[in-house]
Amino acid sequence: MPRFLYRSSLPVPANVAFNWHTKPGALQRLTPPWERVKVVRSSGSLAPGSQVELQMKIGPFTQHWIAEHRRYLPGVEFQDVQLSGPFAKFEHTHRLVPHDETSCWLEDDIDYSPPLGPFGQWVAGGHIRRQLQRMFRYRHAITAADLFQHQQYKRETSPMKVLITGATGLVGSALTPLLTTGGHEVLRLTRGPAREAQDVVWHPEHVELPPARLEGLDAVVHLAGENIAGARWTSSVKERIRNSRVQSTRLLCKTLAKLKSPPQVLVCASAIGFYGDRGSEVLTESSPTGTGFLSEVCEAWEASCEPARQAGIRVVNLRLGVILSAKGGALQKMLLPFKLGGGGIIGNGQQYWSWIAIDDVIGAIYHALVTPSLVGAVNATAPQPVTNYKFTKTLGKVLRRPTIVPLPGFAARLVLGEMAEALLLASSRVLPDSLQKSGYQFRFTELEPALRHELGIG
Repeated sequence: MPRFLYRSSLPVPANVAFNWHTKPGALQRLTPPWERVKVVRSSGSLAPGSQVELQMKIGPFTQHWIAEHRRYLPGVEFQDVQLSGPFAKFEHTHRLVPHDETSCWLEDDIDYSPPLGPFGQWVAGGHIRRQLQRMFRYRHAITAADLFQHQQYKRETSPMKVLITGATGLVGSALTPLLTTGGHEVLRLTRGPAREAQDVVWHPEHVELPPARLEGLDAVVHLAGENIAGARWTSSVKERIRNSRVQSTRLLCKTLAKLKSPPQVLVCASAIGFYGDRGSEVLTESSPTGTGFLSEVCEAWEASCEPARQAGIRVVNLRLGVILSAKGGALQKMLLPFKLGGGGIIGNGQQYWSWIAIDDVIGAIYHALVTPSLVGAVNATAPQPVTNYKFTKTLGKVLRRPTIVPLPGFAARLVLGEMAEALLLASSRVLPDSLQKSGYQFRFTELEPALRHELGIG
């Protein structure tokens, strides 16, 4: 029977690493972004007899995987065994081995059998091993980086009660498990019906937000807003984009300001669209606003936080760059054409794209929550922005595909109109001065390692 073993060092004692695996959100943090996996049900426990059911998409097919936890030795190891799923047998032992007082070894030890016995091993054995290597390289990197950040901030703050708007979006769905594995409680502010006890329903378009549900919060992260790349920018779409940010933020901030016990900090999303098209000019938080629709929206968006500021709440306006995630955003949209060999520069390729890895987005939000010196505008971009030409060639290199099919500027404008000018052709060379000066340690400062990690390509 084949056996797979992956081992790496973690910067924390074994008992700390073990406890991290028991926290809500650990499974979500360990699921690679390229895997199409949905948690159908989970007992939320690693105790013997508890189960988790996953729904997996393998090509056009849907596969359910049910695993049961068996052996459980607190601080040492736990095991889960496949009850039903794609393998004939799959027994996975997670083991924490002490190295010294401040570090340990994480071992993932898997005994498995492919379906169809020896024939299945002959046909798919190599592919299975490569996919396991790919998955656990990602999982170990995430575990080490998350534990390092939690240990760093544990000395600075006690567990927080955090409200998140836009919690089901690209950033919110990644931020929630990062916080819960750090021991923090997360509530979701949602427009839809409440699905969990922690959900708080609001209707910003009808100026409805129950203040009683917001008492006792330590922090708020406001991420909600209309997708700016969801449709061609007609007048009505632009109005929805602006209103979804400005009106909801104003309602939230006015409500927070009136609470008997308001939160200590509000981290409100903004965007580097604040700076507009600035060519090769180096932009920091002290740079003035630019011109154009996105600049106007971002300026009004940040200004709508004023009621919270006046109430003494520390407000951080996080100006987000181009987020790298295989689950959504610009990178996800680029993957298919690039994999098919249809990738190429956009326009003249000289415009700067100030990117940031999704794990640094949520890391920066976490940092902003616990760092009192961070106030006002904060650029959430990697320290090394690149031109579209450099981005294109790097992505092609990682995917091992040619990048010889350009998208001329006039064609982009013809298809997308004003959106193309603002999102694809505008140049913003933005540096994260405030984050770096406040001590934030980026997980990814260079583009190629960030892409390889997010796409699982070594």
